[in-house]
Amino acid sequence: MRKVSIFGATGSIGQNTLDLISRSPDAYDVVALTGGGNIAQLAQDAVRVGADVAVTAFDDKLDDLRTALAGSGVQAAAGQAALIEAAARPADWVMSAIVGAAGLAPGIEALKQGVTLALANKETLVCAGPLVLNTARAHNARLLPVDSEHSAVFQALVGEDMTSVERIIITASGGAFRDWPLSDLATATVEQASSHPNWDMGQRITIDSASMFNKALEVIETKEYFGVRPSDIEVLVHPESIVHALVGFRDGALMAHLGAPDMRHAIGYALHWPDRRDLPVARLDLARMGQLRFHAPDEARYPALRLAREVMQRGGLSGAIFNGAKERALDHFIARRIRFLDMADAVSAVLERFEAADGLIDAPLTLDNVQQTDHLARQWVDETVLERAG
Repeated sequence: MRKVSIFGATGSIGQNTLDLISRSPDAYDVVALTGGGNIAQLAQDAVRVGADVAVTAFDDKLDDLRTALAGSGVQAAAGQAALIEAAARPADWVMSAIVGAAGLAPGIEALKQGVTLALANKETLVCAGPLVLNTARAHNARLLPVDSEHSAVFQALVGEDMTSVERIIITASGGAFRDWPLSDLATATVEQASSHPNWDMGQRITIDSASMFNKALEVIETKEYFGVRPSDIEVLVHPESIVHALVGFRDGALMAHLGAPDMRHAIGYALHWPDRRDLPVARLDLARMGQLRFHAPDEARYPALRLAREVMQRGGLSGAIFNGAKERALDHFIARRIRFLDMADAVSAVLERFEAADGLIDAPLTLDNVQQTDHLARQWVDETVLERAG
């Protein structure tokens, strides 16, 4: 039996991972499940799969979790220290699906144990790519991509030499506002931004898809994971979400990965790698589909893409700044303190402020510095929002 842990078990990635594991219960021994505020779901899943421990990120939810697990034999724990302790428990395979920068520290701790880390938390590489990759190498751990785009690139590269790669193209659905007139985006509401045309995801990632901040993070993640130049990474809007990525080679060939918009493709590939196993996903009928459309994104509509390229060129702690500012700007949009387009403006302002602050952006890339930079970026977004409101 393989020992597995799932960090972010109550989110969409975590639930899809549990779906696959539950189909072969004799093959997996679940060590730890972690979640946030959805205590009922966390406890129910932990009991169902017989996890050793269930951890909520929120200290004040510990009593609720203990009550929900009473008599089950599953240990309850809460808080950041408990997440780190769970990540340090012996396991063979760990799903990293905690949303946002909060997933960085548990992911690094898991890598220190020499596990295979299935990385659905793109912020881990955006904030601290070199640190994470060096940690994996130092502890003989393996990092497998689970974002659908990066899994697609990874699969297209099987048996290939990276020196023959000319470009990497990742696709984007375009989100909720891909067909809106540009002039209407200024008045886009939280509810409108929270409806994705193709994927069933949580609110935050759905809004990030509408603003394409999600794709901006994935562009940076592509650079970090595959070690390619920023100029070799392209984005195409692909409304059908069938082609997840393409790899272009120096002989002019393009290798594409196609699949139904179902995250169990990428999760299953990482779970069973290097093998391919049967997966309960829809099979494509290309004749019935008829057409696949592609077009270049308009950076006036999606300024996050421009900001991502600036971050890649700048390096240092700029990825941590970008992500922390993005997460906090999204908080303000969801709370209706700023408008949809104000998110990119706030992130840009914080990046400029860090650039002007002597030495901050070029501090050594350590976990402490990343976490401190993340905290400061969020604080500066708050100040920016207050100043503009005033």
